[in-house]
Amino acid sequence: MASRTAASSRARSTLASEGMSLRAHQVQRRSSPVFLADTVQRRHASTTSSSSLDVPPPPPPRSRSSGSAQADAQARADEAKAQFYGKRNQSLLLYSCAGIVFVLGTTYAAVPLYRVFCSATGFGGTPITASGGVTGDGRFDPSRLVPATLDPNTSAPTRRIRVTFNADTSDSLPWSFTPVQKEIYVLPGETALAFFTAKNHGKKDIIGIATYNVAPDRIAPFFAKVECFCFEEQRLLAGEEVDMPVFFFLDSDMLDDPSSRGVRDVVLSYTFFSARRNKVNGQLEPDTDLEQYRVGKD
Repeated sequence: MASRTAASSRARSTLASEGMSLRAHQVQRRSSPVFLADTVQRRHASTTSSSSLDVPPPPPPRSRSSGSAQADAQARADEAKAQFYGKRNQSLLLYSCAGIVFVLGTTYAAVPLYRVFCSATGFGGTPITASGGVTGDGRFDPSRLVPATLDPNTSAPTRRIRVTFNADTSDSLPWSFTPVQKEIYVLPGETALAFFTAKNHGKKDIIGIATYNVAPDRIAPFFAKVECFCFEEQRLLAGEEVDMPVFFFLDSDMLDDPSSRGVRDVVLSYTFFSARRNKVNGQLEPDTDLEQYRVGKD
């Protein structure tokens, strides 16, 4: 009986110890996941904090007010650019129009300006003329209109120069036009008066304009006309005949010019044209178009 009691006690103690071991093992298993989760969480936090040092933070969200301000600035920039290009195009248009007007004006004024230039300089064989008998260089001063009887370079007597006159008319002008005298001999500085006769053979009153030239060309700067019928247009009635004077002289300065001091013969030529009115400036000008209707020959 006693032995059975002892065996039962030992069995109960053995079972109790095994139950305590089992409970301890269960407690250990239950606490292990808590330790691992805490460890993983700390490691994850450490990794996240270290990686955040390398990656920049995301930009803050754009507000509506900043976007509207940027749009307004862009609109103002576009408007300023449009105004700049508009002003530039307007300036370019104005300059282009001014250039066109200048070219057209120069084209229509070329012929009158060329005549004035030739009359003032003697260019192209055009004799120098005086407006009112006076020029800026004093060439038409009475003190200079004195015959040069002696050559200033050699002190020898000055030879007279023969001036021959030539007269022509355009085929479209029904006029006869001839010089009264064929030639005149003059000294440098000596004034001379010559006449031309013109007659209108047409049945209408006609206005004519004379162009003039002198040869050789190198004497033109020294051939000066004080008064001439070629200074203005001439109106002849039907069947009318008139004498037209020209008052001229050869400047004595020609004796100081090596290219003109040896000139002994000079030819003064005139050509009459019917006059037509310029449609642009309204001035009368020689009509050189021979294909048009022949005035007075109908």
